[in-house]
Amino acid sequence: MPISVGQKLPEFTFNVPTADGPSARTTEQIFKGRKVVLFAVPGAFTPTCQNNHLPGYLSHLDAFKAKGVDEVVVVSVNDVHVMKAWAKANDAMDKIGFLADGSAVFAKAVDLVLDGNAFGMGTRSLRYSMLVEDGVVKILNVEDSPGKADISGAEALLAQL
Repeated sequence: MPISVGQKLPEFTFNVPTADGPSARTTEQIFKGRKVVLFAVPGAFTPTCQNNHLPGYLSHLDAFKAKGVDEVVVVSVNDVHVMKAWAKANDAMDKIGFLADGSAVFAKAVDLVLDGNAFGMGTRSLRYSMLVEDGVVKILNVEDSPGKADISGAEALLAQL
């Protein structure tokens, strides 16, 4: 059953890109005692993710901070090197946290998995957004189609805060 509002995120260690190379960052380090926006995309550089989802969060960073959000992070079923390239290509390296879930372990743990085999993409994450406070999901918005970023877009989540 997919994770839902009121549940705690599972313990997980993400690979994250840094200026000094890949590093590890746990869910505890990211979420404990903090208010964090987490959004998930099926794949870095894919059309909706690149042209709509990520840009929306980048352009609304200040508005999220004004609502008390400590950090905005994005997770994708891509390796840490792809995530670093995506962050750099969008001038977002020091603005948003990029979390690599290369084997879809986190996506499976929260049961928000997309079967992308028909598109040659294998197992991916569903597109969603959530507000997490101290590791607990407070708001969860899951798209009904991977090609849309309406329900999970930055403006929709911002309106819920």
